Amino acid sequence: MGIGAGIFLLAVGGILAFAVSDRISGVDLTMVGYIMMGAGALGLILAVILNGQRSRTSHTVVEEHRDPTTRDPRL
Repeated sequence: MGIGAGIFLLAVGGILAFAVSDRISGVDLTMVGYIMMGAGALGLILAVILNGQRSRTSHTVVEEHRDPTTRDPRL
């Protein structure tokens, strides 16, 4: 789940928890909204942490330069 999906879940969960007053038998829309908001917040936090770890990684490049005028001592 990325940052966009986390924000989407937060928004839809907030709408269900605070703005919808309809009733569906057997389903508590307020609780579903809270669960979606929790999942969105958790996904958003994880996405930010994982993106932060990617920026701290380092890559090293090893280049070998040979002088064509010198002879290889192994030959």
